[in-house]
Amino acid sequence: MDYIYSILTLTGITMIGVMGTYMVTGLTGQFSFGQAAFMAVGGYVSAMLTLRFNLPFPVVVLAGSVAATLTGLLVGMPTIRLRRDYISLVTFGFGEAIISVLNNSAQLTGGAEGLVGIPKRVDLLLVAVSVICCLFLVACYKNSKFGRQCLALRTDELAARSMGIDVNRMKLVTFLFASAITGYAGVLYAFYSQYLEPGYYNWTVSAEWLIIVFVGGINSLTGAMVSSVILTGLPELLRFASAWRILIYCIIVLLIINYRPNGIFGDWEISRLWKKRRAVLGGRA
Repeated sequence: MDYIYSILTLTGITMIGVMGTYMVTGLTGQFSFGQAAFMAVGGYVSAMLTLRFNLPFPVVVLAGSVAATLTGLLVGMPTIRLRRDYISLVTFGFGEAIISVLNNSAQLTGGAEGLVGIPKRVDLLLVAVSVICCLFLVACYKNSKFGRQCLALRTDELAARSMGIDVNRMKLVTFLFASAITGYAGVLYAFYSQYLEPGYYNWTVSAEWLIIVFVGGINSLTGAMVSSVILTGLPELLRFASAWRILIYCIIVLLIINYRPNGIFGDWEISRLWKKRRAVLGGRA
C-alpha cells in the first residue's frame, strides 16, 4: 500500500512539472531542456530556508516558487528573442550550470552528497489538491486571451507580430508562469522525499517531460496529463521485467510518435465534453 501511495504521489508531482513544460512547448512552441533546473531551484531554496531558519511551510512554498520565477526571469529575458533551437541550447546550458553550482556548494546544498534532514510536509492529499489547482490555472490561461495569443505565435510568429501581438512579452510571461509552477513541483518533491541531490535534476528529466507532452499531444493539456500518468507509472509497473523495462518503454513511445504524430489526444480536450453536454441541454430547453 505504501508503494502505491508513493507512486501516486510522485506521479502527481510529475504532472505539475509537465504542466510547466506544456506551457512552454505546447503554448509558445519553445523547447526548454532546463525545466528540471527550475524544479531544483524551488526545492533547494525552500529546503534550505527550512533547515537554516526553520521558517513555516507556507512561507517556504511561496519563497521556492518566487525563487524559481525570478530565475526564470533571469534566463528568459535574454533568450526569448532567440530562435527556438537556440533557446533549447541556452536552457540546456542553464540546467547544467545549476547542477554544477549545486555540486560545488557543499556548505549550502550538501554538494554531490545531497541535502538531508528535510522534514516531511507533503502527502498524497496535498499533491492531489495541488494538481487540481495548477491544472485549473493552466487551463484558464490556455483558454484566456493570453493563451490564444500564445497559440497564434506558436503557429506563425511573424503573422502574430503583424496582428499586433507583443510576441516577446507573451513568451516571457508564459515562461515565468511555467517556471513558478515547476518551482512549486520542486517544493513538493523536496518535502515529500526529504532528500535532494543534484543528479536528479539533469537534462534527461526535462527531456522526459518533453516526450510526455508530445506523446499526449502538443495541443492537448488533457493529453499531457494522461500521458504523465501512463509514462510515469508504467516504468514502475514494469519493474517485474527490469531487464526489459526501458526497452518496452521506448518501444511504446516510438510507436505512438510514428503512428500518432499529433499525440494520443491530438488537440482534443476533456472540456469539450462539458461544452457538448451544455449545448445538448440548452437545445432541449
